[in-house]
Amino acid sequence: MTVCDYKPGLEGIPATQSSISHVDGQQGILEYRGIRIEDLAQHSTFLETSYLLIWGGLPTKTELEEFEHGIRHHRRLKYRIRDMMKCFPEGGHPMDALQACAAALGLFYSKRALNDPLYIQNAVVRLMAKIPTMVAAFQLMRKGNDPVQPRDDLDYAANFLYMLNEQEPDPLAARIFDICLTLHAEHTINASTFSAMVTASTLTDPYAVVASAVGTLAGPLHGGANEEVIDMLEAIGSVENVRPYIDQCIKEKRRIMGFGHRVYKVKDPRANILQKLAEQLFEKFGTDEYYEIALELEQVVTERLGAKGVYPNVDFYSGLVYRRLGIPTDLFTPVFAIARVAGWLAHWKEQIRENRIFRPTQIYTGSHDQKYVALHERPQIWDRDVTNGKRP
Repeated sequence: MTVCDYKPGLEGIPATQSSISHVDGQQGILEYRGIRIEDLAQHSTFLETSYLLIWGGLPTKTELEEFEHGIRHHRRLKYRIRDMMKCFPEGGHPMDALQACAAALGLFYSKRALNDPLYIQNAVVRLMAKIPTMVAAFQLMRKGNDPVQPRDDLDYAANFLYMLNEQEPDPLAARIFDICLTLHAEHTINASTFSAMVTASTLTDPYAVVASAVGTLAGPLHGGANEEVIDMLEAIGSVENVRPYIDQCIKEKRRIMGFGHRVYKVKDPRANILQKLAEQLFEKFGTDEYYEIALELEQVVTERLGAKGVYPNVDFYSGLVYRRLGIPTDLFTPVFAIARVAGWLAHWKEQIRENRIFRPTQIYTGSHDQKYVALHERPQIWDRDVTNGKRP
């Protein structure tokens, strides 16, 4: 490999072959197993979509009922995991708590029978079932309250909102949240999915795979971006401040959160759907104080940067939807994780089917033939460039 082959962030370099999802960034198309995201958002449910992603096709009625039944009856947590969560600091970020809990599941199901279809099926069900319970439990426990036990009579989305708010949600709110999960379930080889695949390629257990992906998703350039969108809207404060804010961002070359995408050069199709969902919520439950600012922001950014392919991505409107659903801002990314577990598990299954451990190479930029300096001959203060570990 030569220096000219080097692509920062592996941009545009294929890392695998996959039949799970497809993105056409020029036309704004997202497909799961060949089905457009718009069709799945309108007609499917999150668990049916998860089955499609993980098992490779739409389920029969019986298959879906069995999948849903398994998840409904595996939502509860081991008491030792709840006890562990009680020891977490109240000010800790929920993503850190979720990563720890996901990893801890592997202690209880440590058998690594990756050639056993039943082991794979049980691992999928446990992770899909328990991750939402972990997120909701930590939210209540960090306030000093006991977690709310899941209800087997509620569907996936409604049960999470119930555990989070201790109140059965409005059917419209539950349906909209279910669609949000569908929209976030999968998106080809993004950072967290690649992290999951690298971990999976070592043939470790799926709980470690999900834990590694959760840690990657936590960064503000990936799953944490929707939190920063709300921070940005709060900082702007009013519609009148939008243009000066954008002018300053462009002048200082600062990132505008919720805009731009490595793949999409048009408006993210998920952003279109989320905007419509937000409007449905606002029509029934009242508008959000930041929505008008968001609309003006989209218009101004499109005017100024649309020619460069900078448009709203999935993070721009999702935070406004979650706010109206009563989800705290620092739970936005854990909610993303609840959805993306489906995609991670789909790629896990695909990876281990024809596994080859990931072992990329590098372009070495360091020095050669350096002499060892004995400790007593070294200066008291090393004049070192801490950015690259070299002495000037």
